Amino acid sequence: MSDPGPTGHRPADHRCGPRRRGDALFQAIFAATMAELAEIGYAGIAMERVAARARTSKASLYRRWPSRADLVAEAIVHCGPEPIEPPDTGSLRGDLLSLLQRMADRLDGPFGEALRGVLAETLADPSRTAAARSRMTALGDALMAAIVDRAIARGEIGGPATGPCAGRAANALLLHYYLTHGTPVPGQVLAEIVDDVALPLLRAGQPSDAPDRPEVPL
Repeated sequence: MSDPGPTGHRPADHRCGPRRRGDALFQAIFAATMAELAEIGYAGIAMERVAARARTSKASLYRRWPSRADLVAEAIVHCGPEPIEPPDTGSLRGDLLSLLQRMADRLDGPFGEALRGVLAETLADPSRTAAARSRMTALGDALMAAIVDRAIARGEIGGPATGPCAGRAANALLLHYYLTHGTPVPGQVLAEIVDDVALPLLRAGQPSDAPDRPEVPL
C-alpha cells in the first residue's frame, strides 16, 4: 500500500481512471508535481507519489526525467508564474532594481522552494542535476543580458567588453541572500547589490562621471 505522506493525503492509484498520453500526460505530470510541491514541499516529493497522482507509472517518469530535480525544474518552467519580461524604466539602474525586485518576489513562493531544493540536490549529485539547475537559473542570465544590451544601446555603459560576469553578479548575490536569509528580500539589499556591485562592475573602465547614488526609501 502506498505511503499517504506527511499530510495524510493518499494520491489516487494511477491504475484507476483513464490513462493519459502525449501532451495530456505531460500536463497531468506537471500539475501533479506542482500540487505535491505546494502540499509537502520539495523535500517530500517522490516520483512514486507524482506518478500516482498523475495516473501513470513511475517508469514513465524516469524515462523522461532522470531525477526529481529535473522533473520539478521542468514543471516550474511550464506551470510557474508568467515569464518575467526585461523591464524598461529608461535607465540602467532602474532596470536593474526592477528586475531584482521581480526576481525576489518570485523567490518568495513555490519557485523559490523548488530552486532551493534543486540547488541542494545539485551539490549532492551535480552530474545528474546540472541540467535542472541550468533550466531554473538561465532565465535570470538572459534577462540581465537584455538589460545590459539596452544600456549599451542607450550609451550608459560601454560595449560587451564589460563582460557577462558583471551582469551575473547581481543575480548571484540575490540568490546568495535568499539561500542564507530567506524571504522577503529587503529593498535596501537590492539597492546595495545594484549600487555597490552591479553598476560599478558594468561601468568599469568608463569615465567616473556617473551621478551620485540617489537616496533609496527603506
